[in-house]
Amino acid sequence: MSLKDRMDLYTMIRLCSGADAWHTKSVPQAEVPILCMSDGPHGLRREREGAGVGAINDSLPATCFPTAVTTACSWDAELLEEIGKALCEEAASMGVGLLLGPGLNIKRNPLCGRNFEYYSEDPLLSGKLAAALARGVESKGVGACLKHFAANSQEYKRFNSDSVMDERTLREIYLRAFEIAVKEAKPSAVMCAYNKLNGEHCSDSRKLLTDILRREWGFDGMVVTDWGAMNDRVRGFEAGCDLVMPGGSDYQEREAEEAVLSGRLDIACVERSAERIARLAERAQAVQKTRPPFDARAHHALARRAAAESAVLLQNRDQLLPINEKYEVLFVGPMARSLRYQGAGSSHINPLDLKQPAELCPEVTVVDGCLPDGSADKKLLKEAVKEAKRGAVTVIFAGLPDQAESEGFDRESMALPKGFNQLINEISAVNPHTVVVLLCGSPVELPWADKVKSILYMGLPGEAGAEAAVDLLFGNACPCGKLAESWPLRCRDCVSAGYYAKDHKDAHYREGLYVGYRYYDKAGVPVRYPFGYGLSYTRFAYGAIRLEGDTVTCRVTNKGKRAGAEIVQLYVEAPEGRCYRPVRELKAFQKVFLKRGESKTLRFALDDRFFAVWQEGWIVPAGDYRVRIGGCSADLPLSVSVHRDGADWQGTAFPAWYLEPQGEPDETAFAQLLGRPAAEEERKKGSYTMDSTILEMQQDSLVMKLVYAVVKQAAASRLHLEKDSPEYRMAMSTAADAPLRALQQFGYLDVSAAEALLAAANGHPAESLRRICSCKKKNDLL
Repeated sequence: MSLKDRMDLYTMIRLCSGADAWHTKSVPQAEVPILCMSDGPHGLRREREGAGVGAINDSLPATCFPTAVTTACSWDAELLEEIGKALCEEAASMGVGLLLGPGLNIKRNPLCGRNFEYYSEDPLLSGKLAAALARGVESKGVGACLKHFAANSQEYKRFNSDSVMDERTLREIYLRAFEIAVKEAKPSAVMCAYNKLNGEHCSDSRKLLTDILRREWGFDGMVVTDWGAMNDRVRGFEAGCDLVMPGGSDYQEREAEEAVLSGRLDIACVERSAERIARLAERAQAVQKTRPPFDARAHHALARRAAAESAVLLQNRDQLLPINEKYEVLFVGPMARSLRYQGAGSSHINPLDLKQPAELCPEVTVVDGCLPDGSADKKLLKEAVKEAKRGAVTVIFAGLPDQAESEGFDRESMALPKGFNQLINEISAVNPHTVVVLLCGSPVELPWADKVKSILYMGLPGEAGAEAAVDLLFGNACPCGKLAESWPLRCRDCVSAGYYAKDHKDAHYREGLYVGYRYYDKAGVPVRYPFGYGLSYTRFAYGAIRLEGDTVTCRVTNKGKRAGAEIVQLYVEAPEGRCYRPVRELKAFQKVFLKRGESKTLRFALDDRFFAVWQEGWIVPAGDYRVRIGGCSADLPLSVSVHRDGADWQGTAFPAWYLEPQGEPDETAFAQLLGRPAAEEERKKGSYTMDSTILEMQQDSLVMKLVYAVVKQAAASRLHLEKDSPEYRMAMSTAADAPLRALQQFGYLDVSAAEALLAAANGHPAESLRRICSCKKKNDLL
């Protein structure tokens, strides 16, 4: 019996809106159970019963694995699948049927506040790792949910910004990772993003959610909105957007029913969405009921191994690392006592077993050197310098504090806090044996890099990060991670630096294909550390490359004195000539473990997508390509030529900047690439809509100024948040800078209250008063 035979129209529509913040509705008469969801993606953020949408840090204890910025540097799909299986076990133990992760948006700019939740600037690496994690999560009955679909690469104005780009950039960069993960992992769900894409809200986009996701890629699962991301419920049904979250607000349910009854909306659209939700809820029912226990110790051990295998040794002059235990050691920095191990926001995990470097090494002297937020302190600095002068190997734990990077806002610069930079400068001036352990979710500027001997990048390494760091520092583990993103020398070297996020509500992807190493290589811009870079305590040699039909083979040998793992990377370079293509692009990689003196032959199968570009479909331009293999995008000692008989591609019909990029592209070149102007929509009094925010409208409206003041007070007092905390800034973003339609979905406003505020902002006081009188609750406007 089909679902439409078991429930009426309005019940089906209601099923397509959640029951509360984390559950779908049950329909007992139709035997449709509840589906429970939980945030991820590097651990289970299962909120305690009764916690609301804003209770970010009030969750049940769970294993905090390294965040995606760290595990991406492992380049290890098998490791990610293991983590996915562990997440599945923990989700099942807490009755969770759908884990909201992994996140695989492209790291377009180092300043995105949520970059720590994403894998890479490269779509192939992002897609392969996300697919592996999703396979692991899906292995035992729990569903994985890929997010945020699509082109959600900034936090500034994330609720209603417009990501504007040409079709080729969309296909080759921003959709490619999702395509790989959908096809290889077959996840249960995909989460549509907050933003618009080329003028259309992702929740309303039939092109995105049906034509591409379902018809082209074969996705047969459920599409859920990001929390508060639904724009128009009728258009959402038509587009294939199934579930509105969070639930409880009845957002536009009656409008959808009227649309069906009037013939504007085909009832089949509602039926398909309801069927997909019911199917997923029924599948997850067994997992949600049994709640089998998991092995917390085994998961912690996995988190420790993942952190160690993902760490990147950026610098190691005179082989200072690993530290010979005969030397006296000094730990410096507040992060030696309180490691920064995860980011802030909806992915924040309440860890099961958290340790600190200082407690793991009780025999080591520890001094702070600066304040916990990275602020300078003369007394603490003087004490640290005094200790460092004694000649011990000094290990400085430094990085970005919670206040510097989080979901909800973007970073203001690539700089470390002043206190950390000052501390490293002064310590390295008096002690030549200085090591820096970096703890941050995205690249930072390193003005002191030439003054220290060693730099070990741990990223945000999870609850076992301290144990992994100690393992690496003292040689109990061998670093093998490679950077999953380029590290520019300074922020302004990034091509999008001049027009990214800050003061630009809409995201104009002017750089096109030139993201990360694709730009630095093409424009000849030097970087601090290139994509794919990482050192080891051993060394590897490459040789014997051969092309056999459509297979490339090469041999890798461990020439060092200890066992270790190497990440072997294969890039394809386009045929020579003046064309709009990156110099080289990552097309395959393998991680190989080699004992001392051991050699292995690796095989890479070439397929047409290695050479393809998007031009109203995937085509392979004819020509001679070069396949290069090595341990880093900037160090590729092996190469072989490969000919392809393909299409006669018009690769030169592009604006000059895209053929030979220098500096940043201007709006004129971007408009030529788009085939249309890319002007940002101007919002002003009289033209505000339900897509406008309190923050945007308060510039023109006294009423909105008062509402904004109330929101600020409520965020601080009702949620008990410090005004400089990332939780406060995220709460302000979610309330004051979310569209009125999203505030309805969060349950902060009913429709009459939202309409009253909108009328006031547009200068219609009489209409506003009338709407206020019809509000369901007297405090709706507060």
